[in-house]
Amino acid sequence: MAGYSGSGALIQRQQLETPSSQKSQVAQEELFYKNCRAAYLAVFRSSLENITSKEQLCLVLQQAGRNPSQKRLSRYWTPRTSKLSFDDFCEILKKEKPTEKTELIKAFQKIDLNGDGYITHNELYKVLTKKGEKMTPEEVKDVIALADTNQDGKLDYHEFCKLFTSTADQCQKAALEKLEADTRMRRQQFGSESESAPKNALTQAVIPSAGTPQKTDLETTPRKADSRPSSRPSSARSRRASVSSTITMGASNIKSVKLAEPKSIQDWHHTSLKGCFFLEEDGGIMSLQYRLHILQTSTVYLTIKPLNLSQAEDKTSSWMSVDTALYILRENERPEDSDLVCFTELRDKEKFGWKGELSSGVYYLIPFTTGCRLKRKRKIINKQAQLVFRGDNGELVLTKEFRSALSDIFEVIDLDGNGLLSLEEYNFFEQRTSGEKCDEEAWAVCKENFDTKKNELTRQGFMELNLMEANDREGDPRDLWVTLESMGYNRALEMVEACPFVVDVYCEVCKPKMKAVSLESGSKALSTAVYKSVINKGEAKVMKGNDNVIIYTYKSDARITAVIANKSNNKVTVHVNNEQSKNCVSSRGIAVFAVEVPPRTNMVCQHVMPVNERQEWTYNCVESLMP
Repeated sequence: MAGYSGSGALIQRQQLETPSSQKSQVAQEELFYKNCRAAYLAVFRSSLENITSKEQLCLVLQQAGRNPSQKRLSRYWTPRTSKLSFDDFCEILKKEKPTEKTELIKAFQKIDLNGDGYITHNELYKVLTKKGEKMTPEEVKDVIALADTNQDGKLDYHEFCKLFTSTADQCQKAALEKLEADTRMRRQQFGSESESAPKNALTQAVIPSAGTPQKTDLETTPRKADSRPSSRPSSARSRRASVSSTITMGASNIKSVKLAEPKSIQDWHHTSLKGCFFLEEDGGIMSLQYRLHILQTSTVYLTIKPLNLSQAEDKTSSWMSVDTALYILRENERPEDSDLVCFTELRDKEKFGWKGELSSGVYYLIPFTTGCRLKRKRKIINKQAQLVFRGDNGELVLTKEFRSALSDIFEVIDLDGNGLLSLEEYNFFEQRTSGEKCDEEAWAVCKENFDTKKNELTRQGFMELNLMEANDREGDPRDLWVTLESMGYNRALEMVEACPFVVDVYCEVCKPKMKAVSLESGSKALSTAVYKSVINKGEAKVMKGNDNVIIYTYKSDARITAVIANKSNNKVTVHVNNEQSKNCVSSRGIAVFAVEVPPRTNMVCQHVMPVNERQEWTYNCVESLMP
């Protein structure tokens, strides 16, 4: 009988899902949507208006009774975000719990040392300006002036919490009343047409896409009727101007050595820094960029490869198959105007490199991956990993699994590999996880409270820092998950949306100096470098019927990249079809799509790699001009 327990549970669930329960769920969704609109329209004139700043996002969330930390706000409003829509706001609101009175009281009780229910102004001032998300002196004065109604120099935080939650409730109630009054007014003026929740606001998990720079890619999937195989390729069925490219690549022999180290490399000057590719929610890829200073003209050998963090000798990290590359640009006043010097084309297993002469000067090193293999992975997590627990003494403790993940993160952000975190290294971590930076004063406090060596944070100190964050939230792991997800981890504590790497520079006659300078996603300098490399080394084909549109195709042992050059004064839309390709994966993620290319513009169309490198793969692409 035990074997039928699963089906019995399913039947029971189906019986529970009666029309009345479904109706109740719909009513709850409608109420949620109504509250969303009420909060949104308390800040904006229309739900068609976009949120255009982090401050606006904070304001409208507070209007909805939420009180997100700056770290959580930075998760929704990244450095690349320019706007969020009403639908995006609804999805964010689902993830944020309303602020509860008990939660606020617990926070105050942590600084109420004698437990009498009061906090002096001085104590409150010290906590709010020195710890956590620090407030300005003026903001603290405003809080005290609002809360200390009898001006006795003490804060009755029970009354304050009551005032806070009641004010939030009143704001939401007032917003709802205003929404209902406006709805009645419209009905009187325009009839009884009612507004209902948009389907995607209630039933779909919408990833905020408005936060990315507007793309000109019009990605489309073929309709079901169009997906039936045909005896003729797509180009034959179309009379539009088109270009067809077919390239058959042999199986790669991973063991063959094509990138050869200089024989006397052990005598060369060497420097090395680590980095990491991070997959963004919009599919973009963020990475550190570096500045390289060569003091004298010299032969230089540069390499980049994924960084293996696995401790087991017979096992490698899951991201070791991710492709990597380095683009080397000569420094200019504006990075996007820098001249492309070279890029890593030769390969030895997972390592890509370049050897040649560089004259004295300053260069930018920009890491790159195509996105063919570093992609968002849809994996069902049956059980979320536990991050903290309370020990026998009631104190919070980091779990073994969480400590292991933190140790790997430390390894990634310790860029120079000296086993310590400098302020500069820690700030790249902060920029990635919270969008902010730690100043000298905050770093001094950090060094006072956590284990340091040579004024830098140790691995143990990094653990203590995260434990303090857990304690600040009374064991609530939400902010800890923000950090982990920003670093590419899923809820099973697997790094699946990041690829750590290491850059090595060898110089024959002088000591090279390399420094990490910025953390960027989709920089113009990188885009320019990629399409220039393809145009310089790729095969050019003019679009039949339009001499002003040229398709450049670059081929290496590891990948194929296509660039569309629009030399006309008009925008063109190019339809791309990869359906006849075999054993291939495109950076676009789909076989059929369209790319809109502005006038006088070069644009990367796609990168293509083999799914299985040990088998033959065929790139067969038809690009057609759309009317």
